[in-house]
Amino acid sequence: MDIGVGLDPTLGLSFEQQRQMAREAARMSYSSMWTPAGLGVDAFQVCAQWWGASAEVVKGGLTTGISVVPVAHWTAPQLAATAGTLGLLTGGRFILGVGSGSIHDEAQRHVYNLPAYPPVGMMRDYLITVRGLLAGETVEYSGPAVTLRGARLGFKPPRVPVYLGALGPQMLKLAGQVADGVLLNWCTPEQIAWSRGVVVEGARAAGRDPSAVQIVEYIRVCLDEDEDAARRAFTRAMLGYALARPGVDKKLSYRGHFARMGFDEALSEIEERRARGASQSEIIDAFPRALLKQVGYYGPAAGAAAAFKRLAQGLDLAIVRVVASRPGPEAVLTTMQACRPELCLG
Repeated sequence: MDIGVGLDPTLGLSFEQQRQMAREAARMSYSSMWTPAGLGVDAFQVCAQWWGASAEVVKGGLTTGISVVPVAHWTAPQLAATAGTLGLLTGGRFILGVGSGSIHDEAQRHVYNLPAYPPVGMMRDYLITVRGLLAGETVEYSGPAVTLRGARLGFKPPRVPVYLGALGPQMLKLAGQVADGVLLNWCTPEQIAWSRGVVVEGARAAGRDPSAVQIVEYIRVCLDEDEDAARRAFTRAMLGYALARPGVDKKLSYRGHFARMGFDEALSEIEERRARGASQSEIIDAFPRALLKQVGYYGPAAGAAAAFKRLAQGLDLAIVRVVASRPGPEAVLTTMQACRPELCLG
């Protein structure tokens, strides 16, 4: 198993601080650095900054990756050209993660004027076409979300693996069928094992070697000697995933994912509190501690490595996704130091 580190915009790091974290990650022997993509600071450029800074420390620089790009905001050729350019710049040390984002959410589709693409069909379209373009192919393809008639990149990048963000059985099967890896999130070790089984099933059905599909996950870690401060910050990071948006089917997306892990009743109780007007602070205090510790770690630094090892069972790449309880780079460095590979792999 490899150990990577994940940093996101909520950490509030400047570009120089981002570069500092990359150099420190290289010194600590992390294998890769990862960030999510959205409509904030461009994730591709963040990855380029990381790679350049890490190359000052280790020959060739660290691999960087995006987990994930919500594809509905991109055309397939634009996405392939951008990912391929970063692959070219880094000498093949970039991984593109793609996902369906909020395409299932009518309110979010309305904001961006997006069609109601079927999520699995949309992701199949993007995986097939983007991987084909990155491989230097001339792509002829017609699907529900992507149609290309002889599209081809104007350059041939080095290999850029394309990983799929997946939670449910159909997306996991799709990852096994056509992706280079699968990006999990907020999983118990039991859910990781179940997910791998579904990916293997999809790979075998497509005549692929299941070992060619990497199983990767963000594992969130929030460290503070004040355990209550760590718990509150960790819970705040989870709320947008675990609780259903009003009006959205609870069987979909992350809410359905948490239900599959056996958390439906506990989350329904929290959602009922919210509907009765409970504040975010009240919801955070009511959130079940046992649920939190099953999908991540919060608390003192001394317990982080052991918890991370337990949560990472069954992964090919486990990513330390830093959640900070206090602003500034010191909290990030503390987390990276507490979960550095020599401790989590020992």
